[in-house]
Amino acid sequence: MMVRAMTLAAAAMGGGCVNVTAPDKPIEINLNISVTQEVVYRLDNSAKELIKENPGIF
Repeated sequence: MMVRAMTLAAAAMGGGCVNVTAPDKPIEINLNISVTQEVVYRLDNSAKELIKENPGIF
């Protein structure tokens, strides 16, 4: 029983080897982001009236 436990322990210790290497090329991350800007404006009552009276201003 003791020999079996030692064999399993040795196998577990030797089997967990992991190699990590750096890639040859740099990692490239493409972010396709669409940025939409919405402009909101508010006019006070006198400005609204002025625009209604003079539609050719703009």
